[in-house]
Amino acid sequence: MKEKLVLIGNGMAGVRTLEELLKLAPDLYDITVFGSEPYPNYNRILLSPVLAGEKTIDDIILNDRAWYEENGITLHTGRTVVKIDRRNRKVIADDGTEAEYDRLLLATGSHPIVLPLPGNDLDGVVTFRDIHDVERMIEAARKYKRAVVIGGGLLGLEAANGLMAQGMDVSVVHIADWLMERQLDPYAGELLKRSLEERGMKFIMPAVTEAILGDKRVEGVRFKDGLEVPADLVVMAVGIRPNVDLAKSAGLYCERGVVVNDTLQTFDPRIYAVGECVQHRGKTYGLVAPLFEMAKVAANHLAHLGYARYEGSVTSTKLKVTGIDLFSAGDFMGGEGTEEIVMKDAGHGVYKKLVLKDNRIVGTVLYGDTVDGAWYFQLMKDGTDVSEMRDTLMFGQHHLGDSGHGGENAAAAMADDMEVCGCNGVCKGEIVEAITKKGLFTLDEVRAHTKASASCGSCTGLVEQILAATVGGDYDASPKEKPLCPCTDFTHQQVREAIRERRLTRMNEVMRALDWRTEDGCPTCRPALNYYLISTWPAEAQDDPASRFINERVHANIQKDGTYSVVPRIWGGVTTPAELRAIAEVAEKYQVPTVKITGGQRIDLLGVKKEDLPAMWADLNAAGFVSGHAYGKALRTVKTCVGSEWCRFGTQDSTALGIQLEKVTWGSWMPHKFKMAVSGCPRNCAEATIKDFGVVCVDSGYELHIGGNGGVKVRATDLLTKVATPEEVIEYCCAFIQLYREEGWYLERTAPWVERVGLNYVKQRINEDDEGRRALYQRFLESQKYAQQDPWAQLAQEASEKKKFIPLKQVV
Repeated sequence: MKEKLVLIGNGMAGVRTLEELLKLAPDLYDITVFGSEPYPNYNRILLSPVLAGEKTIDDIILNDRAWYEENGITLHTGRTVVKIDRRNRKVIADDGTEAEYDRLLLATGSHPIVLPLPGNDLDGVVTFRDIHDVERMIEAARKYKRAVVIGGGLLGLEAANGLMAQGMDVSVVHIADWLMERQLDPYAGELLKRSLEERGMKFIMPAVTEAILGDKRVEGVRFKDGLEVPADLVVMAVGIRPNVDLAKSAGLYCERGVVVNDTLQTFDPRIYAVGECVQHRGKTYGLVAPLFEMAKVAANHLAHLGYARYEGSVTSTKLKVTGIDLFSAGDFMGGEGTEEIVMKDAGHGVYKKLVLKDNRIVGTVLYGDTVDGAWYFQLMKDGTDVSEMRDTLMFGQHHLGDSGHGGENAAAAMADDMEVCGCNGVCKGEIVEAITKKGLFTLDEVRAHTKASASCGSCTGLVEQILAATVGGDYDASPKEKPLCPCTDFTHQQVREAIRERRLTRMNEVMRALDWRTEDGCPTCRPALNYYLISTWPAEAQDDPASRFINERVHANIQKDGTYSVVPRIWGGVTTPAELRAIAEVAEKYQVPTVKITGGQRIDLLGVKKEDLPAMWADLNAAGFVSGHAYGKALRTVKTCVGSEWCRFGTQDSTALGIQLEKVTWGSWMPHKFKMAVSGCPRNCAEATIKDFGVVCVDSGYELHIGGNGGVKVRATDLLTKVATPEEVIEYCCAFIQLYREEGWYLERTAPWVERVGLNYVKQRINEDDEGRRALYQRFLESQKYAQQDPWAQLAQEASEKKKFIPLKQVV
């Protein structure tokens, strides 16, 4: 017998919980849903475009009635539950409909606040909360011309904008000195007010409403200073209050909201609650992102998995108020003990403010240009020391690329056939269609459905802006650490910690210990788990070739025609006539169509047939070559210049040092590809300052640089430290690599890793903790005992391995 689950509240938080539950345990419950409104689940965020006439009600439906039927869900619309009989475990609706439950989910949302003013019950006084409210406002706009909106927050301004679009003359009344005081500081609030006034919106502020005037229908509004203004419609948009009436009547413990624990369970263990009706650790939430986080945790427990926890949400707000981009987070007002970095460009409608305390961002407010809001928020949430980047902090995440830096107005103005994601050939129209038709809210969902921003990431800013412009003001772009893959809710960090703390050495042990949803994992998690195991336990864990990408399985890079490229390792870019002769003979023997000098000072043999690989490797091995790992998440190259041996500007022997570094570090598996370089002088001919680890030789020693990237998103390195001897270079290099190997997430390059953990953190671990650095160095050397085995030699010698490279015969 299936258990019975009843959901009270057919809104976004409750139905998202059902969606998450159906992913985890689709056959566990018979589900019944009660909704007070006569509609299936719709996107409340998009009520403003409906009011403005830009969308219809059908456009904002998230789950149509067919969805409920397809998932076997009984839906009761237009029926309000008025009683919860906890003793007999059943709910009763206002029309007498009853439903029994084994588990009950409360998602009753919130009530709009109605000010206790004389005349608040007159015809023509409305709130702005649901479709019925919107219909009343649209009907009023057809008959009347003058509207007063009480409340200068987000909802009030959106209501005013929608009514103006319907042809009404609108005045906004606000009690505070500036608009949106919970999201903006006074300067940004004034910019917003000025911009809206230019569009014809009127403001009465600061002002306190005393009464709503009229006989049967509203005729005007009077303020405490005696001012009266005429009005045919009054919209109250002064906030929301958690709807706890039903919960209280059932005897559930409530304060401002229905009080829940970290599993979203109320004081009755059979009843869970999510959404705006909830109070968790003393806080209530109104933004979508926290509600969806609650939904995932509640679903986890309803599915009897029982390991997820909701620990509250650190929220940022990325809004689009009547076409103007806004972002705010944290303590953006500042105060004692804080300092501010401010940029003002009123002519272009741009204002940026960062509030710092102890060299850490504690708050930010952005107006007009919000593309870096997510990055600032992540720095704030992580508590990253920004002293090293302070001079350029206001200019944003410089390595992100140019895509998306024009603001959301530019995104909204783009034609549907304009390309957004060059990597995957995705146009704006495809993204907008996916967002609207499939009810997408997050960047990850857009990536999953369209592949936009899923490759190099340089279009991420633009995709976020299209998403925010499409779904409306409640889009929360704050970056969060995501689950490793759909097989689990655990993040990369949590998986790494579990492997280390529980001493897990096999992939099936990890999956069992962490309750993997799929028995064998997926193409996303298996390579990551394989790397985490062999990097954590190099002596105990066994590398699983089947869990690697194709290039790493065959130890060569597959090309677009199905052939492969072979790159032998050339230490430090230095070779001999004998080695060149051997490469030439191999190229002729296997009829290699293209021989190419690479940017990493090596030779690439392109167009090799798969069946020729083992024999070619054997020939290269015989000439003294090993794999160059040009295909792997591993050390690729150590690029060098000729240094002091030949160059008149050289300060140190960079070539010899580069060869030493490569011979110590080759074969080491990493979270992602890893490139190094050693330049013999500050002229930097080896381009050491765009490598993962770079050495720049100077007269007094060696500058060590980290976290560079020379690919699609160019990033210059950060200076780690300066040392005096080659031995120190090798120790610091190996310690840095090991720290990255142990703490980086799979497929995370050093550039974003350094930004994620902070340069100061790396310096503390490498520069300031001598004992810790030496321990990292020793762990790296220990791991190399198992890693420095040439895969070409192994595969070329083992007959069973050679068979894997022989293609099946074609059957005619």
